[in-house]
Amino acid sequence: MTRADEFDPLDDETAARWAYFPHWEGKTYFVNIAGLEMDELRKDYARMRMPFREQNLQAAGLVHGGAVATLIDTVVVPAIGAGLPEGSLWSTIELHVQYHRPLTSDAVAEGWIVKRGKSVVFTRAEVVDAEGRHVASGTATYMVKLPD
Repeated sequence: MTRADEFDPLDDETAARWAYFPHWEGKTYFVNIAGLEMDELRKDYARMRMPFREQNLQAAGLVHGGAVATLIDTVVVPAIGAGLPEGSLWSTIELHVQYHRPLTSDAVAEGWIVKRGKSVVFTRAEVVDAEGRHVASGTATYMVKLPD
């Protein structure tokens, strides 16, 4: 699974600004606790992975649906942010997840921008397991506030 070739590379300055996502400033954010890692970032596109971790399991031994939803919600964050001026703020205002099968391994998600408006961005994401099987897909809508 890869849609990366459908999207243009980032310019050097933007790529440098996002080089350490999600490990900025040495702080621990929720995405760090879930174990998410960046694989690739392009204009309006990102690919992230979630290595299998016991901390992300639910009682039946499957990866918790909330961890998968976090991956869907997070993979589009750098795709959105890399296209905005520094100092912009954006936040999820709607998240819809469809689960296709249980997850018991590493996962990879691709997320991309469907449409950018002045104050709202629409996104889509897909998640596959270590065998390349579709685990989940989702859409997310974000409110954007540009710097003054």
